[in-house]
Amino acid sequence: MNIWLLIALMALVTFSIRYALYAKANNIALPTKLERALKFSAPCVLTAIWVPSVVMPTGELDISLNNPYFVGGLIAVIIGLWKKNTLLTIVVSMACFFSYKWFIG
Repeated sequence: MNIWLLIALMALVTFSIRYALYAKANNIALPTKLERALKFSAPCVLTAIWVPSVVMPTGELDISLNNPYFVGGLIAVIIGLWKKNTLLTIVVSMACFFSYKWFIG
């Protein structure tokens, strides 16, 4: 089977499923409490993605100053809460992470 045909068919199936659900989404009214709760779904999912890689970079729990991922994450949380500037948080925490990794490595 041609790979491009397969990719096109997968894209068509994905588009069709999503389009059908989104077309009906305007007709559904969710309860206020559920809408409020759904606003927390993105932060929860993102937290579930980054926490394991920060506190378990080798597969085992490592909450120590010997873990550059933990130190970089801690600095990111502090800068983020303090300055509330996403770009500054990313730049400073990445610089601290790589500097610390080079320093202890």
